Amino acid sequence: MEPYRIKVVEPIPITTREFRERRYAEAGYNQFNLTAEDVTIDLLSDSGTGALSAEQQAAGMRGDETYAGSRSWFRFREVAGELTGYEHILPVHQGRAAERILFGSLLKPGQISVSNTHFDTTRANVELAGGVVRDLPSPAFADLDSDEPFKGNIDLVALEELLEGPEDVGLVLMTITNNGGGGQPVSMANLKAVKKLCRRHGVPFILDAARFAENAWLVTQREEKYRDHSPREVAKKAFRMADGCVLSLKKDGIVHIGGLLALQDKDLAKQCELLLIATEGFSTYGGLSGRDLDMCAQGLIEVTDPLYLRERAEATAYLADCAREAGVDSVRPAGVHAVYLNAGRLLPHIPPSRFTGHALASELYLAGGIRCAEVGSLYLGDIDPAGDLITPAPFELVRLAIPRRVYTRSHLEYVAETLARIAKDPERVPGYRLTEVPPILRPFRCRLEQVRP
Repeated sequence: MEPYRIKVVEPIPITTREFRERRYAEAGYNQFNLTAEDVTIDLLSDSGTGALSAEQQAAGMRGDETYAGSRSWFRFREVAGELTGYEHILPVHQGRAAERILFGSLLKPGQISVSNTHFDTTRANVELAGGVVRDLPSPAFADLDSDEPFKGNIDLVALEELLEGPEDVGLVLMTITNNGGGGQPVSMANLKAVKKLCRRHGVPFILDAARFAENAWLVTQREEKYRDHSPREVAKKAFRMADGCVLSLKKDGIVHIGGLLALQDKDLAKQCELLLIATEGFSTYGGLSGRDLDMCAQGLIEVTDPLYLRERAEATAYLADCAREAGVDSVRPAGVHAVYLNAGRLLPHIPPSRFTGHALASELYLAGGIRCAEVGSLYLGDIDPAGDLITPAPFELVRLAIPRRVYTRSHLEYVAETLARIAKDPERVPGYRLTEVPPILRPFRCRLEQVRP
């Protein structure tokens, strides 16, 4: 059961298919252009969409809004420092700000940022800093149906070859859990091996730790050596393997705004601090209010609670099981923050050039008012300026990202029931073509139109 009781409720919009068809057409068939009033169940993102606890609300009331050196800052620094073990703690307004500051300070033009998988904003910030993105996901991820426990790992053989080769690697960035790789966890053994390779070759090792607690939970469940550890103990060990981290607290900080850049290297931290002051705010608030800092600190304490993590993981697994019973497969085994549906298998009549993943995500909205996001060729494919697909993504997936402490099991059952209706007649689902193609971060601002088979 949920290890909490609901104290405040908010009504959700119940709409008709006719209404949704009209609004989706007006939005250019892009779910980012829909409004809250258009959506019944919102699974677009788990970032900043969670429910605050009573203790977080109380902490916010104690927030100190002093410009420099507030009490809220010192509490935030104490909690973040105790968790991560890093000497230099820099608050920012969200994770992508930490990415921009770090990559702008660390990467030289042409240098490679190598990762198990860069997510979209991470990729954009590497490229805006003049860097080159290289993803080396675990070969195990190629089998979506296997129960391999750590499909989020980096390919260690490929990483070693890259580090020993002539190319200039600026950093190794490990995303935990691997969001672009199906929300799959990274093992501690894999992190330890990455640390060893980075030390040998003198390359900075950074964690993209937005979902550090969820990764730690899955480690305690799937990695034999850590079964008797608490999630917080595992998280601490993971942070201490790396040289620093970027962290969107909108995920495992369970807040609506906030982020963190934490580093061990004094000189790099000084350089980052100057850029932070110039672009985010003074280094003891980083664009956040005092109440935000206090709520972030409390969230970093609550998020490693085993009861909270167990219920969250079981709810995600429940949705994956319900979807499978409805006839829609997903990436196995289930992660924690999202279920990744196998759109390519459900909709074989739609080729990647007509954006199979986006087609399923769109039908979920049209059929049930459920907003979600594709992780397929619209996001990961190589597309020319005219909107034609050159190289498809390896898989056509749809991410159902589950906000923290927001939806009940009956909401998840409604999602599964909607999937079941789609699965009964999948050939009715149309494909899509691009009509407007932004040069970067395409899924956020593109526009599309329907293409009937």
